[in-house]
Amino acid sequence: MTTAVAAPFRFFSLQVVRTRRLGPSLTRVTFAGPDLRAFHSGGQDQSLSLFLPHPGQPEPAVPVELGDGWWQGWRELPDDVRAVMRSYTLRGLRRDAHGDTAEIDIDFVLHGVEPGAALQAGPASRWAADAAPGDRVVLLGPAVADNRAIRFRPPEDTDLVVIWGDETAVPAACAIVESLPPGTRARVWLEVPHAEDVQELTTAADAEVDWLVRDVTSGPEATLTTLRAAQLPPAERPYVWIAGESARVKQLRRHFVGERGIDRRRVTFVGYWRRGLTEEQLREQG
Repeated sequence: MTTAVAAPFRFFSLQVVRTRRLGPSLTRVTFAGPDLRAFHSGGQDQSLSLFLPHPGQPEPAVPVELGDGWWQGWRELPDDVRAVMRSYTLRGLRRDAHGDTAEIDIDFVLHGVEPGAALQAGPASRWAADAAPGDRVVLLGPAVADNRAIRFRPPEDTDLVVIWGDETAVPAACAIVESLPPGTRARVWLEVPHAEDVQELTTAADAEVDWLVRDVTSGPEATLTTLRAAQLPPAERPYVWIAGESARVKQLRRHFVGERGIDRRRVTFVGYWRRGLTEEQLREQG
C-alpha cells in the first residue's frame, strides 16, 4: 500500500522487525516493508507522521484510500477507532545493495513507562514499550529526498555547527552529528533524563559533544546557565539547530540570537513538544 497524498509525501504500510532498548528513556524500533522502496529522504532530521493502532486492533485505522481527503476522514473516525498519530524523526535508513529491501529506525521516548513515573505514559510510549516483531503501523513520509519536513539546512559558508536538543531531539541530533563531514567543527549539547541514556557517537567531524543529564531538581535555567558559561569556538558564520520542548527552544533561541549575536536567519529552532499538552491539543491550537 503506497497511497499518494500531498506530494512529495505518501503512506507506507510497515511492520516491526525488531526493537532495542537504548536506555531508561529511549527504545529503538526498526520497521520494514516492501513500500519502503519508494521511501526517500536526504535529511538527518526528517520529520515523519506515524500512525499506531489502539490496543486490540490488528493495524491502525487510517483512511488512506481517500487520498488527499485522508485527514478529514481520519478526524471523523470515532476516538477509540481512529489511529493514534504522533510525529517522530527518522533515526536511520538502510537499503540492500539493489535497493529492493529497506529498513528504517525510529527512536521512541518512553515518558511515563517506568514504574512510579511522575508522568502518565501516552499511547505512543505504551505502544513502543510493548512493540514486537510483526506489529503493523502506517507511516506518512517522504517519497522525495529533498522535502519541506527537513529542517537542518546549514548554509554552505557555515564554519561552526551548534546543536542543542532534549531527549525528543536526541535521535535527530545524533543522526546529524554522525553525518557531518570531515573538517566540520561542531559544538553539541544533548540533554537526557538519565545517565544510562547517554549514547556513543561516531563522527568524522571535529565535534565536541556534551551530554547533560537532567537532575530532578534542575530546570530550564540550569541548561541556560550551562550554555551561557560555555565558550564557543571562534566562528564568523555559525549555524545553530535547536530542537525539543517548545518553551526551552524559544529560550535558547533568544540566548543565541540576543545574547550571542548570532544572525537569526542562521538559527533553526523546532518545538517537538510542549509541556502539559498532548499532540492532539497542539494540533487543535495550531
